[in-house]
Order: sequence, then C-alpha cells, then structure tokens
Amino acid sequence: MMAGTPQGKSPRATGAAGSGAPRSTAGGNAAPAVGSPDRRPWKEFTTSILSAVVVFLFVRTFLVEAYRIPSGSMEPTLLVGDWLFVNNLVYGPHLPGTPWHLPGYAVPTRRDVVVFVSPPQIDAPDDPTPILVKRLWGTPGDTLFMRDGILHINGDSLPQGAEFAANAKPADTTNLVHNPLFDWQRRYSLTASRFGTAPLDPSLDNWGPIVVPPDHYFMMGDNRYNSKDSRYWGFVPRENLRGRPLFVYYSYDPEAGLPYFRAVTEIRWGRLGHWIH
Repeated sequence: MMAGTPQGKSPRATGAAGSGAPRSTAGGNAAPAVGSPDRRPWKEFTTSILSAVVVFLFVRTFLVEAYRIPSGSMEPTLLVGDWLFVNNLVYGPHLPGTPWHLPGYAVPTRRDVVVFVSPPQIDAPDDPTPILVKRLWGTPGDTLFMRDGILHINGDSLPQGAEFAANAKPADTTNLVHNPLFDWQRRYSLTASRFGTAPLDPSLDNWGPIVVPPDHYFMMGDNRYNSKDSRYWGFVPRENLRGRPLFVYYSYDPEAGLPYFRAVTEIRWGRLGHWIH
C-alpha cells in the first residue's frame, strides 16, 4: 500500500479537470506522451548516412586518399599489388572540378615520390590522363639531360644506386631507339649550351638538355626501362600534383598462389607499414 493513496485507488497524474491527462504546455499544445517512440527513425538514419558521406569526402579530398599500384614502373620502391595512403594536404588539396589548390605546407622537391594527373598521353586515347605515381627529378629552371641512361641535372651526374641494379638496361634494346613520342622534346631542347647539344633523335636514355619551364616538373619512374614518364609525355604542370605517398597499408603478390585467393594467401607481410621515400 502506497502512503498517501486511498485504498482501492490507483495513483494517477493530475491533469486538467481531473481527467488524468498530462498537463498541457504553454499555449495550449499538448506535450508528447512520456516514453512515446520516435515516429521518424528514417530521419536520424538519413542524417547519419549524410554525415558519414560528408566526413568521408572531406578526408578523401583534403587529407588522405588510398591508391593501388598496378604496374612495375616504380620498382623496387613500389611493387605491383601495393596499396598506399597518400597525403593530399602536403602540396595543397585540389578542389575537385577546378584547376585550383588550397595552400599546402611543403614545396615539391627533387626526389619526392609524387602522385599526379598525367599530361595527355596521345597513345592512350581510352585513358589519356590517368593518375600516376613517379619520382620528381626536375624542378622549374633545372637543366636535365641523359646520356647512356645516366641522368644529369644542372651538370651533376646522378646515377641510380645499387638498390636499382635489378632495373639494368635490357638485352633487347629495340625500345631504346627513337620513338615518335619523344618528339615533344625538340621544342625545349637546347641547341647550344655548356652541357652539349641535344641529339637530333632523342631516345629513352639519350636526350636533352632541356630546361624545365616555370610551374612545371619532370617525373621519371624508378624502373627507368619499364616506365612511361616525362620522357614520353612531357612536363607535369603544378596544378596536376595531387599528393605524396605516405606508407603501404596493404600489399599482396598478384602473380603468386591461386587466382581469386591471392589477396588473402599471398599477403606481403613485410611491406605492411613500409614508409615510402
């Protein structure tokens, strides 16, 4: 028996005219019943989904984006089957649908590994401007040339180190002769300079000297005899730069093991967390 309640009577809320209904709020509008369910759960669901999409797009556009390596042009730095996180903030996030960038916190520097939009590739009409990753070698104002596969920048010889020995010149030199894709270089080649005269027919490992124009960069793959890069399609405009790879977050060998199971059975555990430089 509850104290203060007459026997045989149930406790009830005090309402208008003793009806037992909840009191009305100011203005005469009835307050919602205590414990009544939300009649619009779809609204919360939609709001949650939209919020998640906005956060995802913000992170993907301005902070970090994931990329997969489909070719061996950057071996041994990057392997086919590597998945990377790329820092979009470093050079300034690109505003989608525009040629503009927000300010970044670093300037593109020689030897940086860079993700960028390729200049138009006339021999790839189905996808003329793919997203690529290469190493930056030429900055604005640099004079570059290559002799017998050795890169020279501003007169300094920069042969590749021992870690690139596996990328030696192939026995079949068919692809090392003049290619019409190199003809763009003639507009920039120096006919007379302290570095000598540019060859009449530039080839894969004999070209230049050429001078990198303002707000442009010269890119090459680390696997130089298996890379289509600035030697083929020219300088990369500053607005094409998208970011700098951070580290490998997942990797597997696409040539080993059984088809359809390689992503699980052929994981390269030693590359997970590998920082890219």
